[in-house]
Amino acid sequence: MSSSTTARSDELIFFVNGRKIIEKNADPERMLLSYLRKRLHLTGTKYGCGTGGCGACTVMISTYEPFSKKIQHCSANACLIPICCLYGAAVTTVEGIGSVKSRIHPVQERIAKCHGSQCGFCTPGMVMSIYALLRNHPEPTMEQISEALAGNLCRCTGYRPIIDACKTFCKDLDCCKIRENENCCLDLKENLLLSEKGKEICTKLFATDEFQPWDSTQELIFPPKLLLMAKEQRKRTLVFYGERTTWISPVSLKELLELKAKYPKAPLVVGNTSVGPEIKCKGVFHPVIISPIRVLELNFLNFTSNGLTLGAACSLSLVKDILTSTVSEIPEEKTKVFRALLQQLKTLGGQQIRNIASLGGNIIKQHTTSDLNPILAVSNSLLNLASLAGGTRQISLNEHFSSGFGKAILKPEEILVSLSIPYSKTGEFVAAFRQAQRRENALSIVNAGMRLILDPGTDIIMDFGIFYGNVASTTVCAKKSCQALIGRCWNEQMLEEACKLLLEEVSIPGSAPGGKVEYKRTLIVSFFFKFYLEVLQGLKLMEDEEYPHRYCDTIEKRKSIPDVFHNKIPQSSQIYQAVDPEQLSQDPVGRPLMHLAGIKHATGEAIYCDDIRAVEEELFLAIVTSSRPHAKIISIDLSDALKLPGVIDVITVQDIPGTNEFCCINEPESVFANHKVICVGQIICAVVADTDVHAKRAAVKVKITYEALEPVILTIEEAIKNNSFYDPERKLEQGNVDEAFETVDQILEGEIHIGGQEHFYMETQSVLVVPKGEDKEMDVYVSSQHPTFTQELVASVLNVPSSRIMCHVKRVGGGFGGKVTKPAILAAVTAVAANKTGRVVRCILDRGDDMLITGGRHPFLGKYRVGFMNDGRIMALDVRYYSNGGCTADESIVIMETALLRMDNAYMIPNLRCWGKVCKTNLPSNTAFRGFGFPQSALVTESWITDVAIKTGLSPEKIREINMYKKGNQTHYKQDLDPNNLVKCWNECMEKSSYYIRKTAVDKFNKQNYWKKKGIAIIPLKYSIGFEAMFLNQAAALVHIYMDGSVLVTHGGVELGQGIHTKIMQVASRELKIPTSFIHICETSTVTVPNTRPTAASIGTDINGMAVKNACQTLLKRLQPIMDKNPEGTWKDWVTGAFRQSISLSATGFFRGYDTNMNWDKGEGRPFEYFVYGAACSEVEIDCLTGDHKNIRTDIIMDVGCSLNPAVDIGQIEGAFVQGLGLYTMEELKYSPEGVLYTRGPDQYKIPAVCDIPEQFSVSLLSSSQNPNAIYSSKAVGEPALFLGCSVFFAIKDAVAAARQERGITGTFTFHSPSTAERIRMACVDQFTKMIPWDEPESYVPWAVPVDQSLLSQQIPQEQERFQYAMDPQTDLKRVLSAATPPNTLIIFPEGQERSSLKQGAPVCQRDASLLCF
Repeated sequence: MSSSTTARSDELIFFVNGRKIIEKNADPERMLLSYLRKRLHLTGTKYGCGTGGCGACTVMISTYEPFSKKIQHCSANACLIPICCLYGAAVTTVEGIGSVKSRIHPVQERIAKCHGSQCGFCTPGMVMSIYALLRNHPEPTMEQISEALAGNLCRCTGYRPIIDACKTFCKDLDCCKIRENENCCLDLKENLLLSEKGKEICTKLFATDEFQPWDSTQELIFPPKLLLMAKEQRKRTLVFYGERTTWISPVSLKELLELKAKYPKAPLVVGNTSVGPEIKCKGVFHPVIISPIRVLELNFLNFTSNGLTLGAACSLSLVKDILTSTVSEIPEEKTKVFRALLQQLKTLGGQQIRNIASLGGNIIKQHTTSDLNPILAVSNSLLNLASLAGGTRQISLNEHFSSGFGKAILKPEEILVSLSIPYSKTGEFVAAFRQAQRRENALSIVNAGMRLILDPGTDIIMDFGIFYGNVASTTVCAKKSCQALIGRCWNEQMLEEACKLLLEEVSIPGSAPGGKVEYKRTLIVSFFFKFYLEVLQGLKLMEDEEYPHRYCDTIEKRKSIPDVFHNKIPQSSQIYQAVDPEQLSQDPVGRPLMHLAGIKHATGEAIYCDDIRAVEEELFLAIVTSSRPHAKIISIDLSDALKLPGVIDVITVQDIPGTNEFCCINEPESVFANHKVICVGQIICAVVADTDVHAKRAAVKVKITYEALEPVILTIEEAIKNNSFYDPERKLEQGNVDEAFETVDQILEGEIHIGGQEHFYMETQSVLVVPKGEDKEMDVYVSSQHPTFTQELVASVLNVPSSRIMCHVKRVGGGFGGKVTKPAILAAVTAVAANKTGRVVRCILDRGDDMLITGGRHPFLGKYRVGFMNDGRIMALDVRYYSNGGCTADESIVIMETALLRMDNAYMIPNLRCWGKVCKTNLPSNTAFRGFGFPQSALVTESWITDVAIKTGLSPEKIREINMYKKGNQTHYKQDLDPNNLVKCWNECMEKSSYYIRKTAVDKFNKQNYWKKKGIAIIPLKYSIGFEAMFLNQAAALVHIYMDGSVLVTHGGVELGQGIHTKIMQVASRELKIPTSFIHICETSTVTVPNTRPTAASIGTDINGMAVKNACQTLLKRLQPIMDKNPEGTWKDWVTGAFRQSISLSATGFFRGYDTNMNWDKGEGRPFEYFVYGAACSEVEIDCLTGDHKNIRTDIIMDVGCSLNPAVDIGQIEGAFVQGLGLYTMEELKYSPEGVLYTRGPDQYKIPAVCDIPEQFSVSLLSSSQNPNAIYSSKAVGEPALFLGCSVFFAIKDAVAAARQERGITGTFTFHSPSTAERIRMACVDQFTKMIPWDEPESYVPWAVPVDQSLLSQQIPQEQERFQYAMDPQTDLKRVLSAATPPNTLIIFPEGQERSSLKQGAPVCQRDASLLCF
């Protein structure tokens, strides 16, 4: 069916926020998000990723369900919902539940007042997820809150304040109800308060009595017209014709079968969670789409004597609810399959995805990552199919279907009507397994379904099935292995044989897509071992009834079967110093004020760059980037692109009237690639069209011919090999390093890789350029941390004075350093397009393009040599740092300089030499990121600290204390510092975290558990504040007082979510002695404050606050004579009086900056103004068989001076910590061997979610701290706490070390960052990591290049590895010793074991074997 047919579309009728929408030309390719934002101008719903992975676009969809005859409310991702599927639905957006113009909703109010909003870009999505939850559950449980938020990401807050807001709607929120080691959240709060006894402290950041009540009966009702439509109107097939695609929505199974027979290639779309991303990300095109969501025969459930039958169109949420209800009502022995499915459903996608994704779609697509198919296949579930010609038939979802033959088994015209899931039988064992990058809302790395039936009364295998997912292109059935094991006893001999068989049958090539090959191989056998233990546990429970009494000892020996980590809603505490009782009540400084735009964030009324309303004849720009890492451009063919509808022009380097080159620091860079490309993702040209859709379609039609150039350098190691570096190399040295190495007791050498990190700000790079029509003036609206740099670059490419370019930044939806230099390049390209066309041009990068083009945090390699005494004193250090700078220098040299200056962290090393080189590679250039090099260089420092502890036999905390800065010390660049607050933070963290008590408990736990381990670590922090170059520390402000007494404050800082405008308002309020309600801050603009410095390095409030203070003091000085003459007057009286006396009510303010300097030739200076101190203690638990971990508890102490706003500061600390947790434990960038970034969205790149924050999370601000160097004795807070996320990394390393030690592997070991599940598992060396095959690196081309590390270095060389077998008296020694054991195998025997067949040369340790494991 052609969309160009003359047939008219049906009218699409639905409601949005109670308003009836009749769309007469509904386009099937248009998503609800685009419709809301572009057509209805409801911009509160945000674009975050376009694939349903971040939750920024969450709305509530309400429908009348004929099956249940009830109104259903569900959260959903607007970016995935085609408008054509909304017929008869009611959509509620964030604007529909409340507004500052009318009445804000309790959800909006509480999110804002609980400080759950920072940059605010994710906030509307959070609000709608919570709102949808409350519509279904007015008093939700903690578990329901956790589920509701699992599909929403936030990069700013660390989630804690969002959760606090949600808890206010709960009935029971007083306690976590967990007491492990006699410790719960109430104990945590009590201990923290006891440690603050005698101090004036506060523990509340908001007052619940200020909240308006929540009344579920006062919400918007489902539109009666829609209800009438659903009940009374005769249903008919709907057809919608779009520009390219036709959408058909039948109402009966018969019509559906007729349509499928007519259009066999047309996909069936219910939730669009699979077809939608394929269309968006892979360019798949479907001329016809059939939507069966209105077919009742696909939406049903039926219980039979054999099991449960579910309609194929049932949503995954509905399936989950049905199974949850079923397992609570039916005997457990019949619901083992249901329970396994439930386990997978709880973590499958976010709530929004489960609400719209269908059961049938999950099965029919046969994705290898499907968590459900292995369970359905292993349980012999049945697919009920139908077609017009063939009628109905039933097939088993077995190995033939699941392994890819299903596409051949299913006829093109057939559809899946329903799925029949059988009950489990008595004595049947069923289990599901999965491991992912993140516990929730993440695709599995490997998943599995396993089913076992034993001969009654024995342990002999009668029937056995295993299916694995994501180990091949389809789900894999280990049929041969299972058949070979039938008739065998369920014992250790079977276990060993089964592992070998599985590894042979389920073979993963070294170049397999997705990588992680050795890890996947290990998971294959680790999952099976877990199943083996679960069956033994089940047999132990059944032994008294029908099984022989033989499993008790085996289970004891296998102790600590690792359970799946379940998410718990975190419990938290915040402690800060109260303001002086003498402080005026209207003086806001030091009080926990809500974010200035918090309410607007929550109502969706805060305006971001892409929220600015489109003007007539506005154009849209799409970037065309290089697909080669290093190549000469032979030709660019634009002809196909220019032929497409709506295309206006293609902008190339020839269209630049000014210069294409610019300098970020001192190395030349270019806006457009010219003649050659030096990375994948470099901008070559740009398409301008009448819509963003047309521009993007045309961009892929631009044909570029290349000629490959050599070399292609992607990694640090390749750069070192090719001597590819940016100049200059930097070096700092103090003492006599070489001589010191001659006198130390021990010398340690090692290295560590720290991976890169994507900024993943929620608002992608955005720019809107508006030509003014005269004098070559342009308004540039841009999401940037550095509007002046944008102004300068745009002026340069257009060859006009900077005074003609006016840059405006209202707010930025997260930056973290990624919006300092990069937005200027995008703005320059857009400005060239606006200049050429004479029209307004908008450019909003897709998430994938944003991640591809803009770079991120620099990967680092640290190579160190440490000399130390046996008592723990570190006497000498020689360390080299290499960073991957990418294809241009950007700010890489300055970042390396800062990394060297801060590498000492909290330690005084008398003889120190550090070198830094920036590698020039063919990757997109990396750039500034929160911490600016310190998180990488300091992690290297803490790594060799822990290694020294292992070598000396002392604890890591002891080594840290011994070498910590003392009074009178200088830094390695000869700057004085006072470490008093450093020591205070350390001691207070020790006390509040009960470190030594918990360390003892951790050791006890580890002795009692073999396959799971805990770890604990405490890390100090010294972070230097300020830019090395003095001119970068200057700031200016402009303050106007108007006749009505209102005040307008403008300054050079940009609101990124860090609360700078809130704090600046507090400063102005104190200085002018007026309420904050009198003060307004509108935007940051080069029009009002010129020559601004970047809002970066955490000093935005420091320097701009000083400038505003200066301006306000000037104004107050002018007003003082008027005030003295009329002391009883009001503020308005004084302002009016001043005006009538011709006294200026406008003043500029200026702060010259800190007196900083650094002489790199001498290696000394005063590059920083002051230091921030802190400490963090974290505890974790790891699963040694999968590498999964959970964050149990974190305590943070931070020295922030006298906090200007404790709510903002604590929020910054928590957000930074969680971002650091992501850097050090989970976030990975993956590149192909051709330099193509694989991880280009939330589906592939995982940042921390609600499930990742510590179960107990405490933040305390150090009391009685003063800082005369900054505004009101405060300190910068935005960046330092990110490094404290490494306390989790070192807690994980501590747990891994405990596992290795119990397996006989002692000494130091290399543990790269991030400590992903893969690294944790492979570092916990055991028999399973031993038995997997390892490919020779030269024998295959890897799927991904190890840009930041090589996993192979995790593997311990066999000749150095000692491995333990725990033997019981029944074990056949000859069988064990005949196995291919390595030379240095350590065999553990029980007392009295016969050793006559012992392998010659193998050491023996006599010990009670019941305390060890196989």
